Amino acid sequence: QVQLVESGGGLVQAGGSLRISCAASGRTFSSYTMAWFRQAPGKEREFVSTITLSGANTYYTDSVKGRFTISRDNAKNTVYLQMNSLKPEDTAVYYCAAKRGYYPNCAGVYDYWGQGTQVTVSS
Repeated sequence: QVQLVESGGGLVQAGGSLRISCAASGRTFSSYTMAWFRQAPGKEREFVSTITLSGANTYYTDSVKGRFTISRDNAKNTVYLQMNSLKPEDTAVYYCAAKRGYYPNCAGVYDYWGQGTQVTVSS
C-alpha cells in the first residue's frame, strides 16, 4: 500500500506557472505508475497526466499538452506536475494517484489517491 500527500497548490494569475508535488510513502515507489487528475467545481474528476515507473513514458490529456510536464524522482518518492501558461479553466483540486505496475498511457482506474491540492488561476 502507498500513501500519497500532495502539496504546492495555490493562487496564480493566468499565464503564470506553478509546480505541485506528491510525496509517496513506502520503499516501492518505483513500482507504481503515477498520475495526476483534477476536479473542478461542479464537474467530474478528469485525467490530466501519467508517468511510468522510470519516467520514460508520459501521457497528457489534450487540454494540457505543451503546457504541463509530469516528472518523478524515485530517489525522493515524489512525482511533480509543472504547470505553465495556466488558464482560469485549469482551476481545480489536483489529485495524485498511483497504480502498481507498468501502465503506459493509463487514464483509467488507479488504486491509491491523495487528498488533493487546490490550484486556482485568476483571470
